[in-house]
Amino acid sequence: MSIKIIAEIGINHNGNVDLAKKIIAISASSGCDYVKFQKRTPDLCVPNDQKIKLRSTPWGEMTYLNYKKKVEFEEDEYQEIDSFCKKLKINWFASAWDLNSLEFLRKYSNIVKIPSALITNNDLIIAARKKFDFLLISTGMSTEEEIEKAVNLCNPDVIFHTNSAYPSKVSELNLNYISHLKKKYKKIIGYSGHEFGLATTFATVPLGVEWIERHVTLDREMWGSDQKASVEPVGLFKLVKGIREIESALGHGGPRTLRFEELEKKKSLRG
Repeated sequence: MSIKIIAEIGINHNGNVDLAKKIIAISASSGCDYVKFQKRTPDLCVPNDQKIKLRSTPWGEMTYLNYKKKVEFEEDEYQEIDSFCKKLKINWFASAWDLNSLEFLRKYSNIVKIPSALITNNDLIIAARKKFDFLLISTGMSTEEEIEKAVNLCNPDVIFHTNSAYPSKVSELNLNYISHLKKKYKKIIGYSGHEFGLATTFATVPLGVEWIERHVTLDREMWGSDQKASVEPVGLFKLVKGIREIESALGHGGPRTLRFEELEKKKSLRG
């Protein structure tokens, strides 16, 4: 079974549905299996001490709460996104940041993800397990004990290894933790990368990941907190092509069998 590849659009659309559709089109053309967004209810998700803090944005200075509302897609935008994804034959889902968002997303997909920031929110992860057929969680920022508790509470279908720094230092990725997760939980393991470059993401394929997620943007120089840790269009095509080539090259292991080209070479060299 091929690795599932998620193009994480997240909030890189900056509240512009046309920009989101451009990234969706690129993700579909590159061969990604899914595009993913993030769904929040800003009034619930923004901490009270942050709501009235001022922030400089491309739309002028505004409170952090109003900024979050500015970039949040609602019903009309997601209806348009849903139709566009169906037209391009690419699936989409989202990370849910609160119970209202969880309920909202049910009408569009049977898959949901709980982001690293929220796997300690017991009510949210339990509700996600009850409401969705397929549940993914990410483990960034979490201790071993917090991960254990989350897995026990919500029994996720996929556990993603991730480092939640944006961008992540290559020296701090600890990709061998993937093997630890596989052995410990006997579940499908994924990798969600926030590092510069593609080589370290490619390295997760022989480690046995079955899902790979990378943030995607049209331009890393665009405004937004996630842009720098994202992959641009050319990089996304390289990412998908590289993953598929590595999958093909790994093969099925031993015992060794000779293929046609080797048999022909054997005849010419050994007689």
